[in-house]
Amino acid sequence: QVQLVESGGGLVQPGGSLRLSCAASGSIFSLNAMGWYRQAPGKQRELVATIATGGSTNYADSVKGRFTISRDNAKNTVYLQMNSLKPEDTAVYYCKAVIRRLMSPARDYWGQGTQVTVSS
Repeated sequence: QVQLVESGGGLVQPGGSLRLSCAASGSIFSLNAMGWYRQAPGKQRELVATIATGGSTNYADSVKGRFTISRDNAKNTVYLQMNSLKPEDTAVYYCKAVIRRLMSPARDYWGQGTQVTVSS
């Protein structure tokens, strides 16, 4: 079994900051790309940021310059530092990881989601 457990969501005022964490655990043979996605009410899930095993990153245009994705490979954890938050950043944020288990092909695993609300 593999689990992704997210933490760090909450309510913050516009202009504030939050840091999300997502830890992968279980029978992991290799942990490849990791990323954050979000889904606002009535909208499709969208990519926020991804980070490869070697550290290369990719961001949605809407968060460039405000959000920073990072990972700690020793802890199987990915982070999302969110600064200068805007009301339009309000969404459920999901962690995704490409994980290979022993004797199995790599596949996507998703966390349960954490709510981020930006409001005054």
